[in-house]
Amino acid sequence: DVQLQASGGGLVQAGGSLRLSCAYSGFTFDDYAIGWFRQAPGKEREGVSCCSSVGHDNTYYAESVKGRFTISSDNAKKMVYLQMNSLKPEDTAVYYCVAIYPVVAPYGDSWWQESMYDYWGQGTQVTVSS
Repeated sequence: DVQLQASGGGLVQAGGSLRLSCAYSGFTFDDYAIGWFRQAPGKEREGVSCCSSVGHDNTYYAESVKGRFTISSDNAKKMVYLQMNSLKPEDTAVYYCVAIYPVVAPYGDSWWQESMYDYWGQGTQVTVSS
């Protein structure tokens, strides 16, 4: 079974940094793509970044995090990371590691849609204080 385990959340002051980690397992083939969503209190879930994927170099970011967040991966360790810099109070949310598996079509135009993702990990809380 595919499993996604997010970690690394916490409390940080505005302007600070955090690195979220997603440990993944269970993919039989390499045609998967792993990204990040978040859900702030009282708001809908939002696509943050997509995707770490074998053979696909393009990455995508929500406008609100461009230039501050970076997605990366260590395939040998089966880990995907989200480096978050210059954090703002509005980044406060539960962050989810998500996966498309298998990747059967290009996702660049729709990566931000929840329905694109087949697997969701449990969330990790990020709280940014002002």
